[in-house]
Amino acid sequence: MTVHDPLLQPLRLKGLTLKNRVMSTAHAPAYVKDALPQERYQLYHEEKAKGGLALTMFGGSSTVAPESPSAFGQIDISDDRIVPVLQGFAERIHRHGCALMVQITHMGRRTRWDVADWLAPVAPSRVREFQHRSFPKELEKEELRRIVQAYAAGARRAKEGGLDGVELLSGGHLPDQFWSPATNQRTDEYGGSTRNRVRFSLEVLEAMREAVGPDFVVGIRMSGDDLWDESVSPEESLEIATIHAESGLLDYVNVIGSNVNTDIGLSRLIPTMGQRTAPFLQRARAIKQAIRIPVFHATRITDLETARHAIAEGWVDMVAMTRAHLADPYIVAKLERGEADRIRPCVGAGYCIDRIYVGGDALCVHNPATGREATIPHVIRPSEGPKRRVVVVGGGPAGLEAARVAALRGHHVTLFEATDRLGGQVNIAARLDRRREIIGIALWLAREVELAGVDVRTDTYAGPDDVLALAPDVVVIATGGTPDAGFLREGEDLVLSTWDVLGGQAKPTGDILVYDATGQHQGLSAAEHLAKQGQRVTLVTPDRMPGHELGATNSSRFMKELHGHGVRFVADERLMAVRRDGNGVVALTRNMYTDATGEHRADHVVVEHGTVPADELYHELKPGSLNHGLTDLDALAAARPQPALARLGDGYALFRVGDAVASRNIHAAIYDSLRLCTVF
Repeated sequence: MTVHDPLLQPLRLKGLTLKNRVMSTAHAPAYVKDALPQERYQLYHEEKAKGGLALTMFGGSSTVAPESPSAFGQIDISDDRIVPVLQGFAERIHRHGCALMVQITHMGRRTRWDVADWLAPVAPSRVREFQHRSFPKELEKEELRRIVQAYAAGARRAKEGGLDGVELLSGGHLPDQFWSPATNQRTDEYGGSTRNRVRFSLEVLEAMREAVGPDFVVGIRMSGDDLWDESVSPEESLEIATIHAESGLLDYVNVIGSNVNTDIGLSRLIPTMGQRTAPFLQRARAIKQAIRIPVFHATRITDLETARHAIAEGWVDMVAMTRAHLADPYIVAKLERGEADRIRPCVGAGYCIDRIYVGGDALCVHNPATGREATIPHVIRPSEGPKRRVVVVGGGPAGLEAARVAALRGHHVTLFEATDRLGGQVNIAARLDRRREIIGIALWLAREVELAGVDVRTDTYAGPDDVLALAPDVVVIATGGTPDAGFLREGEDLVLSTWDVLGGQAKPTGDILVYDATGQHQGLSAAEHLAKQGQRVTLVTPDRMPGHELGATNSSRFMKELHGHGVRFVADERLMAVRRDGNGVVALTRNMYTDATGEHRADHVVVEHGTVPADELYHELKPGSLNHGLTDLDALAAARPQPALARLGDGYALFRVGDAVASRNIHAAIYDSLRLCTVF
């Protein structure tokens, strides 16, 4: 049945044949070492090549010049030292029948002056960008000639490195900064009319083409709609695409949308859950109808149905499923095997992109193997050792992953869940309508656990006797945590938790103070939920701003909704106590800097302060365990077998994972279980 699938048909791109229509576009996961795509970077892309991808692009925003330094972990392609690295990279990817291309760019104003060599950013005009906060120097014509040659040198290195092509990034970067009247205020031959504003990008492409010759694939990634009144309109974008396509310098156009000037612009460029999938597909379609070279699309296509429709209708020639491949690098292989229903879904959490700015590298919220291919497998292989009896207590993400992996290793697994539903806190997070897609994490894990043959016992509050009755070799405690209000000096019994609000157990009305001490999703979700119900919400945080732990693509969506629904913000205030005041309450706070105390009257107070481990069962089982419940942290960090496993036969080994250890997040919970259980 897959033989005639539009997604599995080849595409000829000059002398390059792509074996199917699915690709991963260039991005910057910050896996570089010495600003080069070395082993970690290559293994990440190789996994997608193993998974059947036709084309994987790498090096999002790879820099070509010194005044365009790496501001968020990009590759430096401005020096010949990269060529042998690229050659090894190309050989690694090509042996799986996958093509490999690199994206090159000059950041223009979209970088910082206080990194690398501390050089002033440059741009067509002196217009500041909010994202990276630099005031750029206006480019002189002599500098333009140097930068054009820097692009050409970067393209040459791509060809000498054995790659299959090179992509010029325009959207938001220097070429686009020339295109946009919002950032190009020049009065010379590079400013004014559309033809003048595209002069620089055409000069760049001419130099690149001269450097690589007529047979090497050269493309451009550009916006089809800037979503910015002051910038390029969709109609002018179409004209610009046509000018470049008719120049004879390009082999394809890769269409994106939005702008990168602000946090909200970035969140539309890289949409998270709650936003439309494939939001710029119609812009790609319009460009496809206007030009005669192939068109790619690169914005949040996460499902095969949308991808297939785009190809079958002739709207685009290649479909990018970039973040979808962070969640599951084996999308194409599963499609070919008839296992499309087993693809791990991209839920649009935005954890991957936001972590680059918050944590330093891109990670998938529910596939911890991504980016860790050197130590953590994507495909779980059966154990060659003895089969064990494994008991997992808790059916949240940590427990489901422990059960899934242990069962795939060939062990007999029983999972106890106290409620009637698997998924744990994911079920609570999904109650905010805008974030309901996150339920895909729990649904996928539950299905995989079922297919792996795990004995799942819901509605079962397991005690020590229930666990020990199964004569386990290994017990994994994944009982999660409970909301923490114990930090209050008084009034713990007077507050609600975000679980109460999002889960529907409580429906407070009136003036509501939401105290968010974590700066993550939970407190903001509760505030948004209440505000959308028409309540008067004040969000108080000890941090200097709401959503302190979130990156731009998520925090900006929360702030848009919270501002739009009249939420009031109070930063730098720590909640100390709550006391009754008539029919309402008074929240007592202390300023984080001055220690000044304050009072906030409200009808209700909702608290988000993380969770307290639900570890009673763990402590009850600990005395009888071989390892006294201790996890060897060196072995866990290296994904090596726990030493206690070598002593099985004399009793059971006991471990705990996820929030049963400490309050963290979904990724940490699943990562705990994956690296623990993959070596049983």
